[in-house]
Amino acid sequence: MNTRKKLSDLAKTIRSKNAGTDKITFDIIFRERDTYDMVKRSGVLTRESVCRILNVDPARLTDFVEYDPAYAIKFTILRVRPSGSAGDGDIFGAQQYAPFLDVDVDISA
Repeated sequence: MNTRKKLSDLAKTIRSKNAGTDKITFDIIFRERDTYDMVKRSGVLTRESVCRILNVDPARLTDFVEYDPAYAIKFTILRVRPSGSAGDGDIFGAQQYAPFLDVDVDISA
């Protein structure tokens, strides 16, 4: 029996978007509490793992919240450069979530 699933198979929504000109926020939202709790227990989404997955310095992670009422894990990072400035490759911050799609989750946790 396979005890692993991709985060994208478990979550209802995985997205990123602007949070002002200097931040990008991420939302990983689940349909039901059991799946949300299982992902939390698995430990695949922590302050440390988010930084590793995004390859960002931990000092850039400004917020990390497990928001139980919405079955959501939310976090925010500081941008390297302001949204829309020269060299910004994602003005809306909407393309930054992709590394989370293939995160393996141990569903036996």
